Amino acid sequence: MYSVELMVEEHKNILKLLTVIQKACCGILNGQEVDDGDFRKVIEFARNYADKHHHGKEEQILFQEMTDRLGQIGIKLIQQGMLVEHDLGRLHISELEKALDQYKDDPQTAFKLGILTEAMGYVNLLRRHIDKEDQVVYTYAEKNLPPDILESVDQRVKVFEAEADQNQVQEIYLKTLQELEAKYLD
Repeated sequence: MYSVELMVEEHKNILKLLTVIQKACCGILNGQEVDDGDFRKVIEFARNYADKHHHGKEEQILFQEMTDRLGQIGIKLIQQGMLVEHDLGRLHISELEKALDQYKDDPQTAFKLGILTEAMGYVNLLRRHIDKEDQVVYTYAEKNLPPDILESVDQRVKVFEAEADQNQVQEIYLKTLQELEAKYLD
């Protein structure tokens, strides 16, 4: 299924970002300065690629079909699982931004701790979340949604992707990811 394959590929990019975040946090623990600019890039990637772009497709298309068509199991899986975790991820990113702002204004250890806490909270949440989606949610959708609905999901995802491509979403954020990987993972 095109849309699931695409979402799994996007997960690989998000996982790379999570590794970058962890390396940046370890660097801080090892005495490096907080690189405000790099953490702002992480926030931008998380909000615009991971959330608006990737979660946008899930929430507006695939998850909507699952809650509409797969009964209580679909509703619980999505509304009480995946959507709650999406919101928790947004909270971690918002709190990370707040901690960065506080640290920039007053570089005290408590604010540095907030940066590390929220950044790693996001990393740990998203790693587990991605594993659940890849291993359970997407598989359940492919096995239980009717073929015509799966085809409709694919078509709507293609339209979503085409619009994102026009706005250069993938190009902009994958370039940012490459820059961060070159700095933190090489």
